[in-house]
Amino acid sequence: MVGAAEEAQLNRLESQVDNGGGGVWEYLCLVRKLKARRSEKVLKHGLSILNDPKSRSRLGGDEWTLYEQVAIAAMDCQWLDVAKDCIATLSKKFTGSLRVGRLEAMLLEAKGAWADAEKAYARLLEDNPLDQAMHKRKVAMAKAQGNISAAVDFLNKYLEIFMADHDAWRELAEIYVSLQMYKQAAFCYEELILSQPTVPLYHLAYAEVLYTMGGLENLQAAKKYYASTINLTGGKNTRALYGVCLVRYPGYFTHGFSPS
Repeated sequence: MVGAAEEAQLNRLESQVDNGGGGVWEYLCLVRKLKARRSEKVLKHGLSILNDPKSRSRLGGDEWTLYEQVAIAAMDCQWLDVAKDCIATLSKKFTGSLRVGRLEAMLLEAKGAWADAEKAYARLLEDNPLDQAMHKRKVAMAKAQGNISAAVDFLNKYLEIFMADHDAWRELAEIYVSLQMYKQAAFCYEELILSQPTVPLYHLAYAEVLYTMGGLENLQAAKKYYASTINLTGGKNTRALYGVCLVRYPGYFTHGFSPS
């Protein structure tokens, strides 16, 4: 997750670059570091460097990192010819590379060649069964095809191996919520709270799932986690404040407040 300070820094640098104030490479590095999705900007500014031999030569070994970054952004923007050219350049430089193989499979995804992409990932995973990025691509591909049950299966199998991946637990929880499978979602948020007890977002999400499930025990637990969200945010989370009111006074918003 990108923090507020990092987001502000990224936005400032992006504005500076867009207005011709320099710092293009610094901006691209920050986007990559934060794993931010600014594909159109990355494509525009990345190509401005790659298409200029002098600028490209100054990067040294980072030139290849930029080719990879631009290729991914190009696929995101459906500039598939650009992505293909970048991947071809990388393939020529790093023949047989796992990362290049992954990019080639992603290009098949972007083209909608799902069966070919699935075969490519399966082939790569045979040699590299612990490659997290490729496992996650299989999840993304299932979701892109609308096959949510397959995405859930892939995520559960993935988490059997990579139990410490917080992003995967959160993604699985959100899918379960969308499917109204609240008991399973609650389990995911419990795992997240156990591993990252100071993240208020997880306390709030868990409280809302418990509140939705209903029942005296769940509502009491929901109040506890709404309260912990308030404590962790210094009383600044409005949703948690409303949540406490909803649990404590169920008719507050529908019938008006009456402490009696």
